[in-house]
Amino acid sequence: MPAPKLGLPPVVPEELAKGLAAIRETAAVPSDFPVEVHAAAQQAAAEPIIPDLDRTDLELITIDPAGSRDLDQALHIGRGLSGEFVISYAIADLAAFVRPGGPIDLEAHRRGTTLYGPDCRTPLHPPVLSEGAASLLPNEVRPALLWTITLDHRGQMLAAEVARATVRSRAQLSYSEAQAEIDSSTPRETLGLLKLVGQWREIRERDRGGVSLKIPEQEIHPQGNGWTLRFRAPEPVEGWNAQISMLAGMAAAHIMLYGQVGILRTMPPADSYSLRRLRQVAKALRIVWPPEMDYPDFVRTLTPTRPDQAAMLNASTRLFRGAGYRSFSGGIPEAADHAAIASDYAHTTAPLRRLVDRYTGEICVALCADQPVPAWVFRDLDGLPEQMAAAERRSKKYERAIIDLLEVHLLSNRVGQTFTGTVVEVDRDKQRGTVMIEEPAVEGRVIGDRLRLGQEVLVRLTSASYDVGAVAFEVARTISGPFDASPPPPPPPE
Repeated sequence: MPAPKLGLPPVVPEELAKGLAAIRETAAVPSDFPVEVHAAAQQAAAEPIIPDLDRTDLELITIDPAGSRDLDQALHIGRGLSGEFVISYAIADLAAFVRPGGPIDLEAHRRGTTLYGPDCRTPLHPPVLSEGAASLLPNEVRPALLWTITLDHRGQMLAAEVARATVRSRAQLSYSEAQAEIDSSTPRETLGLLKLVGQWREIRERDRGGVSLKIPEQEIHPQGNGWTLRFRAPEPVEGWNAQISMLAGMAAAHIMLYGQVGILRTMPPADSYSLRRLRQVAKALRIVWPPEMDYPDFVRTLTPTRPDQAAMLNASTRLFRGAGYRSFSGGIPEAADHAAIASDYAHTTAPLRRLVDRYTGEICVALCADQPVPAWVFRDLDGLPEQMAAAERRSKKYERAIIDLLEVHLLSNRVGQTFTGTVVEVDRDKQRGTVMIEEPAVEGRVIGDRLRLGQEVLVRLTSASYDVGAVAFEVARTISGPFDASPPPPPPPE
């Protein structure tokens, strides 16, 4: 779930407050940092390690969800003398503030990731660092890991290196602000080139067989005295911005593999059974998937604003499962690529919010400088994959539980009412599944007779229970469909 717009409503209903507290207790979400961590963070914020290289001349900008304070990345794109693209990508340098084995480091290992809720953010690092001294806030000089990545005129990577430097972001843009400027007649150089580079990188992704799913996101927004949920299709700039992050992650993986030490983000390839089943889903939705078209090219034909194609995109998320991390040293690991990206890949661009990124950044800086990888990195390397796996499990469970609770909050006084929705998932018995309601933006379990993917249905809300923490529907009437996964019957003889 993307970072929500935070803020307590004027009056929090007792049931909602109790539900949020129960979710945090179940997920063992810490309420605050220990006193010694706060003290260490205050001292670190006042005494960062400042690198010698000064690159405050770069016209960097940040592009993030509106209202963000934990800004990990700042970007500049220019042209080289021969027309090549030169990307300067600054990443917050947490190692300039965090002492290995100190209170901040130990607490970060206990947390693993930042957790987001509608009323609060549970950060990986104390806010004096994550939203202050280490964050790449506009017009502030900050220590950073500065990636310099050169691409040819068709978006192919030619060279990449990373070094410590001081930087200064010139502007903080939301996705909508960045998109509006790109769509204007006079975008700044970085944004004009971001569109071009992003589109080239999408082509390179297609060429190597990678795929990015543009799935409508269920977001939490303040409304009146409470919150509401909305589905939002990503802006194009979000995809282009993500391509830059993936580019840095691929560069980091290549550097670590060359140096034979590091930690990769991995994902196994889809099996043939899952691909065959996904083609049956397309047939059930009556979406044309030519036999000769492979999966990545097919997904690029889908648009998240059409209900049937949104259902197809939702089903596609189940094709690639089993993402994880693989640490290595003294050799090159086998079968450690990322199937969805179709490349070796590493998490390295979000160290304020994800523990592992501090380690990949430190390894890459050392290797690029032809220096030994620090001993503290080797000390923790083997344990990082399981620590991150546990943190991810907690994050997903926590954020899903919050969405479920807010769905109950929105619908608790509407049991018995009917809503229009689309069936986006069907169980094997075809009597149960998941329905997506557009207004309010809710996904819930549904029962009905012979459910079909992509059906537009009128559903009746049968339950919205704080005790269960979920909503439930039953089909009242089919509006369109049902679609059948079997091929149409042959035409009658003439």
